[in-house]
Amino acid sequence: MAAPAGGAEGRRCPLGAAPSPARSPAGPRRSSETMALKQVSSNKCFEGFQKVFEHDSTELKCKMKFGIYLPPKAETGKCPVLYWLSGLTCTEQNFITKAGFQQAAAEHGLIVVAPDTSPRGCNIEGEDESWDFGTGAGFYVDATEEPWKTNYRMYSYIKDELPKLINANFPTDPERMSIFGHSMGGHGALILALKNPGKYKSVSAFAPICNPIQCQWGKKALGGYLGSDASKWEAYDATQLVKSYPDSHLDILIDQGKDDQFLSAGQLLPDNFIAACTERKIPVVFRLQQGYDHSYFFIATFINDHIKHHAKYLNA
Repeated sequence: MAAPAGGAEGRRCPLGAAPSPARSPAGPRRSSETMALKQVSSNKCFEGFQKVFEHDSTELKCKMKFGIYLPPKAETGKCPVLYWLSGLTCTEQNFITKAGFQQAAAEHGLIVVAPDTSPRGCNIEGEDESWDFGTGAGFYVDATEEPWKTNYRMYSYIKDELPKLINANFPTDPERMSIFGHSMGGHGALILALKNPGKYKSVSAFAPICNPIQCQWGKKALGGYLGSDASKWEAYDATQLVKSYPDSHLDILIDQGKDDQFLSAGQLLPDNFIAACTERKIPVVFRLQQGYDHSYFFIATFINDHIKHHAKYLNA
């Protein structure tokens, strides 16, 4: 593996690498903001930089990492930001190493941020017992049940803390922000867009968990994080949320592999979401892709379409 280009100590790196209190690529920053980030890696990619940073999260009360791609345009001006939310078992690494989005992001001048999927190392009993709950499975909710409610606040982390951190340290345009994701992260992207009308310019998803209150993954996660009262789960269910979405100004793109094993197992339930969108006249493009499964090979095949979908709104 090639050594990271630059780092937290030594020579100055372009495009947001460990910015100093005196100056960063986006201009002067207060030291309290800039010192919050520790650069983990930096690699030049399509004339921009793919970087990973670590920081202490106040929302999650642990150290968190995120990947950030800074396109060439970020050297000279502010760029819109596209947030990617990954699926079960993933870290910030899966998307940045497997999806192949960087070339399209460079061409369209988009900063792309890929956070982790859950708090890490919180020493909560049972956090590492299963792959679909706890570590790597934050489900983008704010937990209300012990012992999860102190750390497992991924919804607020993605909605508030992470964008504030990104906007403080990188050359972003805070008014131009969109979101997309895969599987559990597709669920996260949909609920964040639906719960915060106007916050995101666009939303898309690959094989999202569309109706978690009706599937086993969702029942396990929502029951564990939010308690046994299933009525409280509806606040994090895209199919329920779209029924009360206040207007139709949200253009949704969903790609779903027809040979996805989790589709046939009833974990994703896109038909329920499409029916709810149709009833509310919410624009949604749903593409069932013949022969594709749930993997990053599927994502890599159609990622450019999604980048273009968001660029249409972010660069308008």
